[in-house]
Amino acid sequence: MLETTIALNNGLEIPALGLGVLQSEGSAATSAVSTALQTGYRLIDTAAAYFNEREVGQGIRESGVDRADVFLTTKLWMTDYGFDNALRAFEISTSRLEVDYLDLYLLHWPWPANWSQTIAAYKAAERLLEEGRVRAIGVANFKPDHLRALVRETDVVPAVNQVEVHPNFQQPVQVALHKELGITTQAWSPIGGVYSWAGENGSVPPLQNELIQAIAEARGKTPAQVILRWHLQERRSAIPKSVNPQRIAENFDVFDFELTAEDMAAIAKLDSGRRGAIDPDDATPEVIDLTIDEA
Repeated sequence: MLETTIALNNGLEIPALGLGVLQSEGSAATSAVSTALQTGYRLIDTAAAYFNEREVGQGIRESGVDRADVFLTTKLWMTDYGFDNALRAFEISTSRLEVDYLDLYLLHWPWPANWSQTIAAYKAAERLLEEGRVRAIGVANFKPDHLRALVRETDVVPAVNQVEVHPNFQQPVQVALHKELGITTQAWSPIGGVYSWAGENGSVPPLQNELIQAIAEARGKTPAQVILRWHLQERRSAIPKSVNPQRIAENFDVFDFELTAEDMAAIAKLDSGRRGAIDPDDATPEVIDLTIDEA
């Protein structure tokens, strides 16, 4: 039977499957978090840049699940990079969430043009880890060159790198480097939903792929369940997002079947090598224009 958790490089166990809340707003975000936790999820992933940390915290409290049983992640936005800025932003995020600590704190994007501040922000995360304010630290969207530079200039190897991974964009070189460095790969947009808002790039969205649909029909599952199972069998953490209670439950119902080696090999051949979202090298505060509230 597939393990439901993955051991991080510091020994902490992260749930293999969690709920992402990108673009989930207001009471819908609160309800999604509460529903997911009551369904059995134990990993909730948010970010300062999602503007829903308050609602996520409320959803955790309304779920009736003990905070200690929830693996909670949030992320630091680029405009708060720098040592002191990062510490201040951490306090704001935990205040919004109404929690005393985080299970995982991530730098949201690399910022190569402001690398010294990126490193300073990560060193602030190292301080928070040392103080016990966070249980693990990591990054999101860091490409191989970013990761290598970060590891050279800091003391703690990231526990997680959260990156775009789905059947259309499998990032084998990136994932191989994670394994080499002992970093857990966590997939955002794990079923390829990014294609619905990133524009047409010539690829069929994974949920519409005939091969995945055929595997799903043969297994008595949905295409989304097949894709999530593929991630889990690759030993990746995945954080699908939804505010629909039925879809939330469906996405979690992936532990009672197994893809064959032939299924896995066939899905591996679907990799187009094309991102659905922005290239991390192009993700600057000017390109992704957000203003993070101070409180």
